[in-house]
Formats: sequence, structure tokens, C-alpha cells
Amino acid sequence: MVGDFDVVAEQHVVGQRFADRQGRIVRAQRRHTAMGQPAGTPVTSNTAGGCGPMVTAVSVMVRSAWMSAAILRQAAISGYCPTMSIECSIVVPGPRSEVFAWHARPGAFARLAPPWQPVRLLAETDSLASGRAVLGLPGGLRWVARHDPQEYRPPCRFVDAVAAEEPASMPVGRVLRWRHIHDFEDVDGTHTRVIDRVRTPIPEAVLRPMFAYRHRQLADDLRAHRRAAEHGFEPVTVAVTGASGLVGSALCAFLATGGHRVVRLVRHPARSADERRWDPADPDPDLLDGVHAVVHLAGASIAGRFTAAHRRAVRDSRIAPTRRLAEVAARAGVSTFVCASAIGYYGYDRGDTPLAEDAEQGSGFLADVVADWEAATAPAADRARTVLIRTGIVQSPRGGTLRLLRPLFTAGLGGRIGDGRQWLSWIGLDDLVDVYHRALWDATLTGPVNAVAPEPVRNADYTRTLARVLHRPAVFPVPRAAPALLLGRQGARELAAADQRVLPERLRAVGHTFRMPELEETLRHLLGRTRAPLS
Repeated sequence: MVGDFDVVAEQHVVGQRFADRQGRIVRAQRRHTAMGQPAGTPVTSNTAGGCGPMVTAVSVMVRSAWMSAAILRQAAISGYCPTMSIECSIVVPGPRSEVFAWHARPGAFARLAPPWQPVRLLAETDSLASGRAVLGLPGGLRWVARHDPQEYRPPCRFVDAVAAEEPASMPVGRVLRWRHIHDFEDVDGTHTRVIDRVRTPIPEAVLRPMFAYRHRQLADDLRAHRRAAEHGFEPVTVAVTGASGLVGSALCAFLATGGHRVVRLVRHPARSADERRWDPADPDPDLLDGVHAVVHLAGASIAGRFTAAHRRAVRDSRIAPTRRLAEVAARAGVSTFVCASAIGYYGYDRGDTPLAEDAEQGSGFLADVVADWEAATAPAADRARTVLIRTGIVQSPRGGTLRLLRPLFTAGLGGRIGDGRQWLSWIGLDDLVDVYHRALWDATLTGPVNAVAPEPVRNADYTRTLARVLHRPAVFPVPRAAPALLLGRQGARELAAADQRVLPERLRAVGHTFRMPELEETLRHLLGRTRAPLS
């Protein structure tokens, strides 16, 4: 059943048959499902996308020790694990060759792997035809995935499976079998049906949220790249600082799967062709040769106790390095310079005042740092279109506030800060990636751009929403003085208790479309609490 090609996601489950002697395992799986266990934490990697569902699903099994023990026990008794077949499909925008190519590029795994899963990439595959990837699971376990060269038929199919014979896969690969067929069918020349067929002992209740996430990511990413292409944005070379951070790793993967060449500016000696060594204090004059655009994300984390040393690190990692990089960009003839910034520019106590990009600078340490940080881009602004991304509170279980709050709320210990009336201007990680992408291709954007969701929420509303998504109460309010124990008085005032009602007026003016403008929808997507309808 297919509705609007840009929206529909249809999934169905087939062939769920177990032998009678596996009845005990079936009951165990059902009890596990009824418990509503949330699935894991972060994934960061850059590799082709074929292995994503397999390793993330297995990580759920490893993390759910009770269920895994039951399956391993049954395998020891019977000699094999019960398996079932699952089939899921989605129609996405783009011709079949384009959609297949997206999966084959570096970064696809990172874009498709659910952020609530505990998986690390140890060795990257370089081919959907015959590549091999090694991934790290909790407890020191490893998973070796191989692509089947006999099943590689571009742009129609590729197949991956656990390499059970590999010693590195023991014992997981011997017990938790997995075979994943990826099929691509042309629909009408401009849309493609992506069909995932999996055979595994992992229950459908565990896999379904993962495929819902995967399919939403794929459709949204393809739509974003299609929108840019319609505005004449062709593949370019983009240099990125801070590429290993939360935002940088997501942005690099997004750009790479879109066909762009990503050059990571790193502080260690370059280890691959896509890296260049960057000394923030004295950048090489040739650092940006051949680069079309720069995205500058590097800077010390602002999280921490606001000691003199911490404040100095926050400031010194931004102002001078940005100015020097902007000077190199100007000399290299870079056409677009996009620099991270923050809504801290508006100050920490603005109350109900709506804050658009033309609002005046606020007061406080962060406001002063951000103002000087933005001013440091002046050398680039003289020669290149320069965009300043004033970023709100980024939502991702891989980092930031959500990573800190999630375990507290999961334990039922979450609650508002103080009276909860302070405004929180948030944005989902993927929507932030889209803002950076738009800054690269939209020639009408220049100067400051507020990267926040259309509707900020009050702290009390945020805590109620997160608790509802996690099916937990939020009945333990945090006294306003409590954050000062960790952050110091100034840090608590400017971070934990900040009150900023920031609006994305520049993005609204250019007709920007957010993937997930509502907070609850965003949190459900990021935490694996949404499921696409089954047919």
C-alpha cells in the first residue's frame, strides 16, 4: 500500500514460524517485549550502509542480557537458534541508481545507525560488493560483517551477513545468525522502493523501531539532497573542522552520502586521503587549496564548571583559531565560510522576549565570547559568503543534554529545574545538519542564522515530554541551586537555568522546512520510540 511517495513508509512482517521445541524462547521474547526495554546508546562511524541494521539489532541483544542468555541457552540445547523472516519496505524520492549510490558511499552506516545503540566501528568496509566491516559491541564482543559478492547486482541488490566462521565474531556470530537482503525497485523513474529482507533470531519487536528509524533517515536525507540539487547545488569539496564531534560526525556523513568530497581538518597527522593536518595556532597557507566551502565547528566544550581555566579554554579555542582559519580561507578563495555560533549571544536571562537574529547582544560570559567569535570571521566575510549558525540546545542521545538526562529520566528521577518556566530553544541533530547544509547551498543566507526549532518550549514542558516518551514519571523537581554544585554559580546561570526564547526567523524567511518541528516527534525518533505502521 503506497500513499504520498514523499511520506509513505510501509512495512510488513512475514514468515514468523518457530518449531514447538522453541516455545520457551518465544515466551521469553514476548516477556522481554512487554517489558518495554529501551534500546542502547551511541554509534559513530563512517562506512557503507549495508551492515547498519544487523549490528544495531545485535547490540540490542547483547545489551538485553536476560534475553540473550535465554537464546544462548536454547542454542546450546538444540544446536541452533529459532529464526524468523522480516520484510520491510519504503518508497523514497530519487531514481534507483541514485538511491543505490547513496547506500554505497562512506557515511551511510552513520546516517542509518540508530543513535540509541552501543556500537563502535573498528574496521570500515569499502565496498558493498565484497567488503568487510568489524564492529565493537558491549562487553568487548565483536561482529564481523561481510557483503556477498555473488549477490551484488547494482543498482538492484546487495546482501550482507554475519561472518560466522570468523574467530573475531565468536561467540555472537555463531549464535545470532543474520542475513540481510537489500533490494531496490524502480517505481516511476523518480522514486524507488527500498525493500529490506532479514532472516535472524532477533524478534520483530526489537527490529521494527530500528527499521522505522532507518527508513525515516533515508527518506529525509534523500529529500534534503534533492532540494539542494533543485537549487543548482552540485557536489563540491567541503573542509570541516571538529569533524569527530557530535555535529561534525553527523554532518560529514550526511555530506559524503550526498556525493560531496569531505576534507576533515584534524590536529593529528593525516591518516587518510580525506584528512589534512590543521594547526589552529599556525595553519598551513595551503590548507584549503581546492576547497569550495569551509564548515568551522571546532572549539572546546562549554559544558563544565566555569572556572577561570575553563572560561579561558572556551574562549581561546574559538577566537584566535577562527580568525586564522578565516584568513587562510580568504587567501584560498573559498566561496562559502560557515562558522558555528550559539544562542548564548542573546544572554542567559531574556524571559518571554522573542529573539530573532536582529535582537541585541545579551549579557554574560557566553554572550561576550560568541560576539567575539562571530567577529573573528571578518577576514573571510570580506571575500566569501559567511554564515554564522547560532545553535540552540542540540537533541541527540549521543551527546549534549539529552545524553545526560536520559538515564535520569529512565530511572524515574527526572524533573523540571526550579519552577520550569524558563524557555528552552532546542533543535534535533538532523535538523541542525540540514541548517548547515542549507548554509552551504542557499546563496541568500549570510550573517547570523538561528538554528533552533520553530517552537521553543518551557523547561517544564520539555521534562514532561521526555518523561512521556520514556514512559516514566517526572516528579522530582531540581532546585535552581542544585546545578551550581556541578557548574558553579555562573555556569548554572548561563547553562542549566538559561532562559532564551529564540526563533528561526531567517530560516522562516527563506521557506526552510524542518524534518521534525515538534519536540515529541523528535525525541521519539531519536530514542527509538516510534514505529512505522505495519501492513
